[in-house]
Amino acid sequence: MNRNELVTNIAEKSGLTKKDVEVVVSGLVDEITEALKSGDKVQFVGFGTFETRERSSRTGRNPQTGEEISIPASTVPAFRPGNKLKEAVK
Repeated sequence: MNRNELVTNIAEKSGLTKKDVEVVVSGLVDEITEALKSGDKVQFVGFGTFETRERSSRTGRNPQTGEEISIPASTVPAFRPGNKLKEAVK
């Protein structure tokens, strides 16, 4: 399911217009992004938690030349599903 399909499905189920739902979805994505940028977690009880994780620096290899390269440390977004979501997907 892509973003447009999500907006359409929510609009049909809620009775709201697609435009209103798009504003809400965009706002949700923006707020989650801002929270993760500032290092906060976003938790939806039963659904899951959006958080950031630290990746340490490591040595990699250039597949074209075989040369070893240094991959710097980075912060990456992560999602940890909640119990209700895990049960629903089983």
